[in-house]
Amino acid sequence: MAKFITAKEAAELIPDGATVGLAGMGLSGWAEEIACAIRDRYQETGHPKGLHLKQGSAMGDWGYGNQFVGWNRSRREGGPDTEHGNRGATRFGEAGPGLIAKWTSAHVGSAFTLCDQARKNELESYCLPQGVIINLWREIGAGRPGLLTKVGLGTFVDPRVEGGRMNECAKDELVKVVNFEGEEYLFYPAFKCDVALLRGTIADENGNISFARESVINEGFAVANAVKNSGGIVIVQVEYLAKKETLPAKEIKIPGKLVDYVVQAQDPKSCWQAEGDYWEPAFSGEIRKPLTSIEPLPFDERKVICRRCAMELKKGDLINLGVGMPADIAKVVNEEGLTEEVTMSTESGMVGGVPSALPSFGSAYNPEAIITPNEMFDLISGGGLSMTCLGIGEVDKDGNNNVSRMGSRLTGPGGFIDISSTTPKVIFAGTLVGKAKVKVGDGKLEILEEGTIKKFVDKVGQITFSGQYAPDDQEVLYVTERAVFKLIDHKLTLIEIAPGIDLERDVIAQMGFRPEIAPDLKVMDPAIFREKWGGLAATLK
Repeated sequence: MAKFITAKEAAELIPDGATVGLAGMGLSGWAEEIACAIRDRYQETGHPKGLHLKQGSAMGDWGYGNQFVGWNRSRREGGPDTEHGNRGATRFGEAGPGLIAKWTSAHVGSAFTLCDQARKNELESYCLPQGVIINLWREIGAGRPGLLTKVGLGTFVDPRVEGGRMNECAKDELVKVVNFEGEEYLFYPAFKCDVALLRGTIADENGNISFARESVINEGFAVANAVKNSGGIVIVQVEYLAKKETLPAKEIKIPGKLVDYVVQAQDPKSCWQAEGDYWEPAFSGEIRKPLTSIEPLPFDERKVICRRCAMELKKGDLINLGVGMPADIAKVVNEEGLTEEVTMSTESGMVGGVPSALPSFGSAYNPEAIITPNEMFDLISGGGLSMTCLGIGEVDKDGNNNVSRMGSRLTGPGGFIDISSTTPKVIFAGTLVGKAKVKVGDGKLEILEEGTIKKFVDKVGQITFSGQYAPDDQEVLYVTERAVFKLIDHKLTLIEIAPGIDLERDVIAQMGFRPEIAPDLKVMDPAIFREKWGGLAATLK
């Protein structure tokens, strides 16, 4: 039976050198008070030291030092421990070097202090595909040797490229190339995990864990099972306690038999649903929110890109929307009143409704269903999506796309590699040039001041999507406000140009290479460059 302890007592249970498994996305599933207690113990005693952190999704807070600071400020309460930007895995970095020795994750960008340590080679940093890590927990829990998959071939995760290593001091081999029945695969070996650090909403007196108010039914069960079957301990932070046998059996997501210790949070604001919301009942299915209350996107080049991406949708599609600009396609579909014509989803397990963008990415307003990330990545890996839209970091002439490492800035791929390698239609969305000033309206685009960041380069700094490994029957588009490109014969080919701009000056001259140009080069639909559109219904047909 689970033992009920304080966060400080939980921190004292973590041994030096332990491998610690996390589950969740953003702040959903994040055990904030226990993490702060671990940080404080290390600062006071020097222990625990040399931990290896293992996580599938981003476990952090984008609020620090960027555009999201101040979002939902009116909902914020408390001292510095509840300030945006300081929460999540970055707590471990606040302790200074030495607490974390190794860090393996699909997405590291929102844990700023740990990223700083990784850049300084004060800890080893590794990034693997999100779906691989999430489903590797299941392999470990089931006693299998690891995960065999084609996900990651040809990308920076491939050991013939970088092996998922994100800095110079990272030396471990976390993935192998194997031949199975005449085909090439990547094998991700299982590993032993000592501690699961998880969060739910409610624990009963037997330690059964409910996710009642969570927006994401995260991979907490898979992590807990993997750790227990490795001989480790499972610690869960919750917001509420309940008498035994009072929680509905179907509501229990982690059985008490897998839980060793429960910590009830002293500050409820340490149990946020998402980075931008302490509690949004439309995320957890407790209410259905009028979709007209969702603010539409402002009319600018971002909205133009999202509209052009939405034009690729077909009625009945099941689509995945990635973090950043792609998530805003949901607002375009909603504004056009067509949320019932296509089913939008995110890799966190949201199916239907209107996916939220940052700072609450991973949640959705009025989801039709919420499944676990393990189940969602099974669907994705099997080719169950109709289409996905993901972001653009930098793109080269071979169609390679890098979103995981820009110079010294570490981000990781998240679910990008899993999704882009197995979905039949892939759209990458982003501006052609960063920091440009443009004007949209009257059915055209005008460049007011050229940008300083060229995103289409001769060679990407890291391969997160491999144009050379893309299947021949996979349709791949690259949508920007100025032009649309398509991967044809594994070469980037210009197929559309925005009305009102000059091909050579505004497109070709702003690229690090000259793309192939389709003989039937078209003009992008001028209607999407007008403030009022209303044209999505026709394209869905």
